[in-house]
Amino acid sequence: MNESRSIRVIIADDQELVRAGFAMVIGSQPDMEVVGQAPDGAQAVALAESLHPDVVLMDVRMPSMDGIEATSRITSLSAAPGDAADSASLAADAINAFVDWLYNPQTPN
Repeated sequence: MNESRSIRVIIADDQELVRAGFAMVIGSQPDMEVVGQAPDGAQAVALAESLHPDVVLMDVRMPSMDGIEATSRITSLSAAPGDAADSASLAADAINAFVDWLYNPQTPN
């Protein structure tokens, strides 16, 4: 990755305090920047369409449009044929890894 380019992030959550907390943590990283925040899935889709982020941190339960539907729409914005399946596979792998970590936390040595 080019060192001068930061990872562009959109945060989507209906709770303003949660968005602010994530924004503070992400903004403190030298290689990341929050380029947009959305209180619901519909606005997250609109932001992703206009800002072209590298990452969207998405809540699942939100008004107007939930995070699952919003994620589906965002991944289809610029997906070439076959990319949607790849994105779904990556998402499933990430979810499985998180669940595995959640239920099997590693203890420090």
